Amino acid sequence: MTIDKSLRIRAASVRSRNVLTRAERIEKLKESERWEEGDPVLGLPKVLVPKVALKKKKKAKKAEEET
Repeated sequence: MTIDKSLRIRAASVRSRNVLTRAERIEKLKESERWEEGDPVLGLPKVLVPKVALKKKKKAKKAEEET
């Protein structure tokens, strides 16, 4: 069964997730050289997920109004 278009959440893909899949965790560990081919995939160490903070644009608008 599919979800009706009116019930879908459009912001779900934009929001950052706090849990990574196993494949994503392995990729992050490879980048930091903490995992090599042949290492067990179960019991992986924790990987920090960077939080993305959106910048507010209020200051830029106020600066334009003043000039």
